[in-house]
Amino acid sequence: MSLTLHYHPLSSFCWKALVALYENGAPFTPHMVNLGDPAQRAALLALWPIGRFPVLRDETRGETVPESSIVIEYLDRHYPGTAKLISGDPDLALQTRLRDRFLDLYVHLPMQKVVGDRLRPADKKDPHGVAEARAQLRTSYAILDQQLLILDQYLAHGGWMMGERFSLADCSAAPALFYGNKVEPIGEGHRHLAAYLERLKARPSFARVLNEAEPYFGMFPQES
Repeated sequence: MSLTLHYHPLSSFCWKALVALYENGAPFTPHMVNLGDPAQRAALLALWPIGRFPVLRDETRGETVPESSIVIEYLDRHYPGTAKLISGDPDLALQTRLRDRFLDLYVHLPMQKVVGDRLRPADKKDPHGVAEARAQLRTSYAILDQQLLILDQYLAHGGWMMGERFSLADCSAAPALFYGNKVEPIGEGHRHLAAYLERLKARPSFARVLNEAEPYFGMFPQES
């Protein structure tokens, strides 16, 4: 196959790219990377010197594409398949990208701060940083819940982050909210956001990602 995704099935940013690939149906080869294996780590670094995944390799076009949002943009441009995830309307596309950045920066990264702190030795933990991350998650939940409340007034059946169409923003939201809810529960105070997360979990593309990740959930660090 032309496309190979270098990833790990427990990685939240890899989930974001996988949801997009499963949405558009583009054929690809999944290549799981074990960063603990020196040879596999070296191979990933040869593709992308930053050494993080996901990384999409397109042999047909001779392109190496890092970073989950850019992977999705690339797929939308060159391999849109059955689902275009970014609107052709420039204004709506801009709002979709803004929502993507909001979810990555103010939900995804604070969630990873909390998870990452669990992996630190006891004498290296950062309780102040974790408290700030949790506060950021709560603020972000409130903002997203309000935005979804407005949408729910027009979409009685419950829509997606940008309305009727599943988009880049939903690819971003699925892993960020799934893991975010584990480290800082969304709670009953944000019922529109909680209902949206349930819709995401039932979406076939994300349900498939969760099913494939299930054998690895035991590796997820729990709060000590």
